[in-house]
Amino acid sequence: MTATKARHILIVVENLPVPLDRRVWLEATTLVNAGYDVSVISPMGRGWTKPFEVIEGVNIYRHLEPPEAHSGALAYAREWGQAVWHWFRLARQVWNTQKFDVIQGCNPPDLIFVLALWYRLWGVRYMFDHHDVCPELFEAKFGKRGLLYGVMRVWEWLTFKTATVSMATNGSFRDIAIRRGGMAPEDVFVVRSAPKIETFTPGPGNAEMRRGAGAVMGYVGVIGQQEGMDLLVQAGEHLIHTLGKTDVHFIIVGFGPTLEEVKQDVTNRGLDAYFTFTGALYGPDLLAALNVIDIGVSPDPKNPMNDISTMNKVMEYMTLEKPVVQFDLTEGRVSAGEASLYARANDPMDFATKIAELIEDPNRRARMGAQGRARVLNDLSWAHTTPRLLAAYERIFAKMGRKAQ
Repeated sequence: MTATKARHILIVVENLPVPLDRRVWLEATTLVNAGYDVSVISPMGRGWTKPFEVIEGVNIYRHLEPPEAHSGALAYAREWGQAVWHWFRLARQVWNTQKFDVIQGCNPPDLIFVLALWYRLWGVRYMFDHHDVCPELFEAKFGKRGLLYGVMRVWEWLTFKTATVSMATNGSFRDIAIRRGGMAPEDVFVVRSAPKIETFTPGPGNAEMRRGAGAVMGYVGVIGQQEGMDLLVQAGEHLIHTLGKTDVHFIIVGFGPTLEEVKQDVTNRGLDAYFTFTGALYGPDLLAALNVIDIGVSPDPKNPMNDISTMNKVMEYMTLEKPVVQFDLTEGRVSAGEASLYARANDPMDFATKIAELIEDPNRRARMGAQGRARVLNDLSWAHTTPRLLAAYERIFAKMGRKAQ
């Protein structure tokens, strides 16, 4: 089933450029392939600096990247205020070129509902694509609640009230949409983040990146305050200096606001020879790094946000047939099942012990890797997600009184 070309969707994302945001890019290209017209508003950054371009049929409108806030209400007001201004400016540009029927808002922040409310005056409806639980994200980032936490709860509630249909990344997010957001169950669709197996394929990788080590651990993702990189470095120190696993190396792929702090921590602990920081890698370069590792690590600590979030890196390790070590998180177990070992919550020593167990048992690594890839191929790949994405859009157009195809 395909949609008519008259159906135009505007996707708005604030925290990553497109097509770098892999979830948004898969959604956008899938919708184009289903016959929809798709435009995207995103920030510039990481080499994606053209104000406008068309890639694989997706019209991409980019604005200057707002300064990323790390702390303080004023800093966040500046970042998000600039983003909102650009959304309205570029949405008007898109509207004048071709009117859109649906705005799909990809949080954080939970402010895109403001743009959606304005365009509701012209019959546009709001599809909320729930990437992060923002109140819990605030709590995880700053270790407290308070006034701003309360504001984010209000914004979240307004987001769900504005949305006609919502897409949740997992069952826990779906429960929040229904319980906390008051959405009808039939209007909430689980659209999981998952790699596209046609392009994210196992291979030999770049052997030079192993640095001659017998066992190589790999991390890919954001390097920020809530990703647990401090715990990973502590685990690495324990693995090497206490457990005596010196024939090892860690490949760290990614970028983020605390990258330099993590590098300094590695240096302070005398671990420079055991860690390689590649920066951001994409496409074949990313596959070359991840395919050469033996164990994928996901050190996200247990907190109210991470416990109910699906980690893209875990899905990517599994797709490439790599066993995983992570802390014991609810959605982490849902994703990985027996393809992962689960360390005690936020305990870097136990995390190191779990890594050591896999280093010592290559046959177990192979079994777990095979289980993880089979899990993706049989249940969790983007091919299994696509029908849910298209069903969400069929639902929103049906509620608008118009057929989606």
